[in-house]
Amino acid sequence: MLTPAAPPQPVPVYSGFDYVTVDAARRRVYAAHTGARALLVVDADSGAVLGQVRTGASHGIAVDPSTGHVFVGAEKSVMEVDPVAMKVVKSVEVGSAVDALAFDRSTERVYVAEDDGTHLYVVDANSFKVVKSIEIPGHKPEYLAVNPKTHEVYQNIDNVHEIAVIDPSGLRVSRTIPTPELVHNHPLQCDAEFDQIVVGGGDAADPAKGLFVAYTPDGKKIGQVGSARFDQCDLDAKQHIVACGGGGGVTRFQLTKNGAPTVLDTTKVDAAVGTVGIDSSNHAVWTVWGDRNAKGTGDFVQRLNPSP
Repeated sequence: MLTPAAPPQPVPVYSGFDYVTVDAARRRVYAAHTGARALLVVDADSGAVLGQVRTGASHGIAVDPSTGHVFVGAEKSVMEVDPVAMKVVKSVEVGSAVDALAFDRSTERVYVAEDDGTHLYVVDANSFKVVKSIEIPGHKPEYLAVNPKTHEVYQNIDNVHEIAVIDPSGLRVSRTIPTPELVHNHPLQCDAEFDQIVVGGGDAADPAKGLFVAYTPDGKKIGQVGSARFDQCDLDAKQHIVACGGGGGVTRFQLTKNGAPTVLDTTKVDAAVGTVGIDSSNHAVWTVWGDRNAKGTGDFVQRLNPSP
């Protein structure tokens, strides 16, 4: 089970969040504080809010493990943030609004999904220039992930219920993986060791319900389990556990090598929870949420610790 490490930590500026990620080596948590038009920086040990870097309305985030810098997708740009200096050090416009992004350390590429669009932009992390605009099927890309073994990119497509697979050598869509069990695909993670892609969305048989499904990279369905509807998930590659935000809290799934994922536990947090990040060093789950109702109770960040 997950238990709160401390009460929720208030975050300045009430506005809501998008994606979350953790730099376990440098003990930092980063969240796209969208309405505040900033990147939130939190101490992963104390839970203290260290500051916010002005980026514009931020969405996707990813850490470069070699430098500790953070790539941020905000409005129509991709930025590189130095979280120690607390400033943007590089920026490039891609031409349209952006959403989720992923960084491939081996190829030094940042892959950036066009928000509700038809393109995946590729930014070279060294020159910080757009090197390719890849046309993708459908018009609503959601979360994406890089396979660290093959360097293929798996891009979830909400409106056509499939995964577009990007070939890293040709930088093109090489194939698509249909997900007929799902509608409105949203979160996606790749467990390279188990050779599977896990996707959350609505249950095609009953769209009011959620479903969490595992596939092989060649498109074979491994198994599924009923769930809540989730916004974003994160993978603990060491334990093969996926944590997801939605349904009023955090649900964790245990992945298996050749079988369906199973629900490990569900922890109630707040009705507005949608995004999470996992600290790979201690397996803690970090989540953020914003209360944008008339009462304006605020935005919060909280760490949830797994039971020993």
